[in-house]
Amino acid sequence: MLSSNVKYIGLDVHKEAIAIAVLNGAGKFVMESIVETKACTLLDFLHGLRGELHVTLEEGTWAAWLYDVLKPHVKEIVVCNPRRNALLKEGSKSDKIDARRLAELLRSGMLRAVYHGENGLRTLRELARSYLTISKDQARVMSRLKALYRSWGIPCAGRQVYAPRHREQWLSRIAQPGVRRRAEMFYQQLDGLSVVRHTVRGELLAESRKHQAVKILRQVPLIGPLRAAVLLALMQTPHRFRSKRQLWTYSGLGVETHDSAQHRYVDGQLQRSKKPQQIRGLNQNHNHEMKRIFKSTAMSASHCAGPLQDFYAGLLAKGMKPEMARLTLARKIAAITLTLWKKGERFDAEHLKSQAA
Repeated sequence: MLSSNVKYIGLDVHKEAIAIAVLNGAGKFVMESIVETKACTLLDFLHGLRGELHVTLEEGTWAAWLYDVLKPHVKEIVVCNPRRNALLKEGSKSDKIDARRLAELLRSGMLRAVYHGENGLRTLRELARSYLTISKDQARVMSRLKALYRSWGIPCAGRQVYAPRHREQWLSRIAQPGVRRRAEMFYQQLDGLSVVRHTVRGELLAESRKHQAVKILRQVPLIGPLRAAVLLALMQTPHRFRSKRQLWTYSGLGVETHDSAQHRYVDGQLQRSKKPQQIRGLNQNHNHEMKRIFKSTAMSASHCAGPLQDFYAGLLAKGMKPEMARLTLARKIAAITLTLWKKGERFDAEHLKSQAA
């Protein structure tokens, strides 16, 4: 196809308007425009363009909606990760400049896409997002409550401070009326969030039972109905990960290494340096909920009898430190989860062997 028939379109999306920049296949600037943030106006603009349309926009509040609106009308749509678009931070900044740079990055293949798809899981995804958000809000309120007691020199270790039957006892330790009233409001907020969290949890579990993948995920020891539901909502499909290493990186379990000056000349012959690679820890850019699920599963497995605990004990017997053994177990659980889900197989302790997952 001629380069003039290919269009690369960058969208800089805002609440009121969308800045649009269009490049042709040769990288020549074709046009720019600003349209209202409405589906009809954006589609009217795209329908006025001829040729093969490739569109990109950054992940954000409008990304999911625009992805569903534009996908049937364009050849390709890339929702890119704004954290990786470092080139956008260089030089002057405006909506039109950002749109044009996005189009240039799309044409050069330098954008990192954010996964959007699996419309059949939309309800489950929204319920999971609600559950995780409410759980975080509840944890924040609990932290604020303990911080209030500690700020007045009142030790409050454990979970008894949250129990309704012990609240009057704890409130009586606060001498200041204003501070006591503030603690009462925190308790009211905590009770309200607990009720909503319980309701959303029930709806999430009920919705997850409609999907066959949950039954496959629950075969992995210590991945219960809630973890399986959240995993399905976050991952959506196992086929977005080509290998277990991609899943490890997405889940924050990928090991980052740094190396430099890897080669040298000895007597005129090129040789690779024997200097060991420097390990810099786990990758920082990841899905935090995925990491929490796999690490908490590994923590539970290290204390519960079963094949996973036997695998963990074997690592300790080889001299591995407990924290590294738990990390290795978490990576193994992630690899087994991906393998079972992709192949639709049943869990077998043989999967814990080194080459099985």
